[in-house]
Amino acid sequence: MALLTPEDLDNLSAQFEESESTIERVTGSKLTDICKELYGKDLGSEKVGIIPITAGNGIISNFTSSLLFIAQRLGLEGFITQHTDVAGYYEAIRDGADILLMADDHLFIAHNLRNGKLVTNHEATGIIYSEIASRFKDAASSEILVIGLGRVGYAGAKHLAEKGFDVYACDPNRDFLDKAAYELGIKEYCKEDRKKFSMVFEATPNANTITEGMIAERCLVSTPGIPCGLPQEVGRKYRVDLVMEPLFIGVTSMLYSVI
Repeated sequence: MALLTPEDLDNLSAQFEESESTIERVTGSKLTDICKELYGKDLGSEKVGIIPITAGNGIISNFTSSLLFIAQRLGLEGFITQHTDVAGYYEAIRDGADILLMADDHLFIAHNLRNGKLVTNHEATGIIYSEIASRFKDAASSEILVIGLGRVGYAGAKHLAEKGFDVYACDPNRDFLDKAAYELGIKEYCKEDRKKFSMVFEATPNANTITEGMIAERCLVSTPGIPCGLPQEVGRKYRVDLVMEPLFIGVTSMLYSVI
């Protein structure tokens, strides 16, 4: 997946509220209720320590403040450490954090210091977005299309396969496709089959990955991808329900998964 930019996080609250409204309308459940069912637990009074990391390309200007907003929106106490990196890690532990959130160019993790649970954002994001797609109330069948089999897409495809869905996938990387077919039993999507899907989980960093030949009328597309893989004109033509938001949904999944 592509690295976030400050612009991606502008109006985070409005972006989430729009997606939350769509999620509840097309699945019948709020995001937090889906997470409760998915992970079998509810958030309590956990304290979240958010650590700025300067490695690689450095700190995204509003990333840590966005994480704090999400934690507080979920009813958790949170704080951003004044120090960065190792000093920030020490500060978070010293000041009583139960869960740590931190990210560099390669990994974004949540670590629960009380029970030892550790999760990456790509895994938690793949699971929750694929779960949302799989709950589409108006789905015509158990067939679901996964577009992109990188770290996020593979995690979602694995989750769907384990739930018993009939999973089709496409990816330009032949090795990724072969790996998913062998390990998960997914089927390769072939446009010549003219199969259309009412549930789509898109997990790529590319625009316009979704074509008219893939989707059914009034389908659900669930994607954390930036930019959006659904062309606007295709979305309008097929009256697609779109769930897309850059951070809130994935971080919510992270926090629930480590409780």
